[in-house]
Amino acid sequence: MSRKLEKFVVLFDNTNLLYFPGQFLSGRVLVELKDDTQALGLHFHVIGEGVVRLKSKRRERIYDKENYIDFRMRLLGEPGQPPVMLSPGIHSFPFKLGLPPGLPSTFLGKSGWVQYYCKAALREPNSLTHKNQQVFIVMNPIDLNMEPSILSVEPFRCDIDHKLSKAMCLGSGLVECQVCLDKGAYVPGETIEITATVTNNSKVTIKSTRATLTETIQYFAKSKIIQSETRELASLKRDKIRPNEMDQWHNEQLYVPPLPPTNLRGCHLINIQYDIYFIISPNNMEKDVKLQLPIMMGTYPFRTESGSFDGKLGTHYPSTLPILRPWLEEKTFK
Repeated sequence: MSRKLEKFVVLFDNTNLLYFPGQFLSGRVLVELKDDTQALGLHFHVIGEGVVRLKSKRRERIYDKENYIDFRMRLLGEPGQPPVMLSPGIHSFPFKLGLPPGLPSTFLGKSGWVQYYCKAALREPNSLTHKNQQVFIVMNPIDLNMEPSILSVEPFRCDIDHKLSKAMCLGSGLVECQVCLDKGAYVPGETIEITATVTNNSKVTIKSTRATLTETIQYFAKSKIIQSETRELASLKRDKIRPNEMDQWHNEQLYVPPLPPTNLRGCHLINIQYDIYFIISPNNMEKDVKLQLPIMMGTYPFRTESGSFDGKLGTHYPSTLPILRPWLEEKTFK
């Protein structure tokens, strides 16, 4: 059949290949033949799976997997029946099935992934099997209006008093810091408003203060975290604060770039978390002081009582969200 088979492809009715849980996945398998051809069957398999794979220091492969879809059907032929004769030309074999609710979103990471694809296999009587497959994308959205209202109506704040010591223990003092975000959940295209007060009551100059948006990806195998990566996605920085001086941030705006939503709901192998870190860098040998404020990243923004989006001036919501993360190869946040 190899010379007779001109084309063997899987085509979806939705040409952008993006689906939401609960929608119908529909399309057709196209077979184009030059001559009369016998076929025992045309098998169609829809697969959704999460995989974590990591090499340890001993080069042993740590591996875990879970299945979300495993659906099989025959589009041509019956078990135990003689071959079917297919005439020259194009043959179209339609398929349609409902995607289960609660599927996790497609994710492609460094040490794991969530992927969805269809496989088609055309068997001929001489035991030769022709195969093809097509990936499709699932996006499980997070509507912030369905989340706890505290994320939208109350500012999110964190306070700390940290003692700095001068070199050789010649003196010390407290650095007081209060950081506040305008809310606890956002969507791509919005800005995070940061208000902060840093009071340097120590004898050490603070070299800089910085606010950073980070993404943390955790990979699990056998219910244990085997890998964790944190990367910086956006940041704001301010200059030094001398001893006995104070610096204030007044609604400084940190832009949220196009990002997939928080977590992979329905997946137990990969966890995604976003945080705002407020970082104080002393001008000595001490480590940075970090305040961590976890935030939720959604797909649909908060709406007002009238039903309009509750967006600030200048907000531009992206039309699509990335599945790939080009920053995965960049240096991790420490």
